[in-house]
Amino acid sequence: MIRIFAVLFFWILLFLIIQSYLLYPLSLVLFSFFRRNSANDRANVFPSISILISAFNEEKVIEERIENINNLEYDLSKVEVIVGSDCSTDRTNEILTNCAEKYKWLRIEKYNKRRGKAVVLNDLVNLAQNELLVFTDANTKFDKNALVNLVSEFSHEDVGGVCGRLVLDQPKGEFEKANRERLYWKYETHLKKYEGKLGVLIGANGGIYAIRKKLFTKFPEREAVTDDLYQALALLKQNFKFVYSYEAIADEDVSKEIITEFKRKIRFAATNFQTLKYFKKLLFSSNVVLSYALWSHKIIRWFVPVFLILILITNLLLVSSGQFYYDFLIAQLIFYTLTILCYLLSLIKINIPFVNMIYYYSLTNLALLIGLFKFIFKKHTYIWDSTPR
Repeated sequence: MIRIFAVLFFWILLFLIIQSYLLYPLSLVLFSFFRRNSANDRANVFPSISILISAFNEEKVIEERIENINNLEYDLSKVEVIVGSDCSTDRTNEILTNCAEKYKWLRIEKYNKRRGKAVVLNDLVNLAQNELLVFTDANTKFDKNALVNLVSEFSHEDVGGVCGRLVLDQPKGEFEKANRERLYWKYETHLKKYEGKLGVLIGANGGIYAIRKKLFTKFPEREAVTDDLYQALALLKQNFKFVYSYEAIADEDVSKEIITEFKRKIRFAATNFQTLKYFKKLLFSSNVVLSYALWSHKIIRWFVPVFLILILITNLLLVSSGQFYYDFLIAQLIFYTLTILCYLLSLIKINIPFVNMIYYYSLTNLALLIGLFKFIFKKHTYIWDSTPR
């Protein structure tokens, strides 16, 4: 009886992992064939836009960011840019003040107390005067046609939000080649593209997304949430579509060191679980496609590290039950041995591409596991430092 339970448990866990990483993307492609493609009937609309940026100690990138906005192919008389400096202690305020003297569409809000990104964004939304809100980051750079392509999707009244395509670039200088974030992001972009076709995009790119101001849901100010995921789920909860614009392109640099990316993933893992607390009803929504996407893309994926541990334990119990279980256990042991090997090689700056992929995957799941524990034991904070530039 115990063996039967162990076998069943093993295969359920294995199926869930396969479902999240392989079957779900394939099903999205299949579902998209039954949805109308609206790419060819978008209107050339140019509504008024408020671009909102929360900044903390961004002296290295903020001037370039403002210049980037100035060079966009859009009527800037219909654009206001509001930057909230969250008690910056470097030259950010000085640089922003100089930029504001140069560009009349730029408004600066300087806060004398550190309060966190969510609180700053809530304030900036209250100050925004235009019908569409575009959220972006200080280190993001828009393609010159990004705004045009982003807002054109709002010609459909049932569209509440639009996410642009974020492209990750390898940064200049010393770059740790074990960081496979760019490759992983291409996979995520594929998922976002097809979820967007179905109108159920689960989580935006924080560097480039827009929503209708009337649909904005205030961020919690004393609990750490993932802001782009929070707004996406809030829109879907209001029965509006959240879509994806592949042509609305923005660029950001990948973190130079994988350990920096690792810490970022831990933080987001913890805040993702916190965010879900506000949208538990969506797990069993009347919109079956939405619930399916949320379970497959997010919930199952977040628990993969737990599944991997349980599969290893169950596999040890079943190792004498057949050749498959023996071979599968050996494969797992080789996988984790290669992870440790890659870590040791990284200490002496030796990179092996295939092994690096295994290392990156293992590190990503370790970050998810640590993030889960931080959420459970309330060890995460709503105020955090930006990734080092």
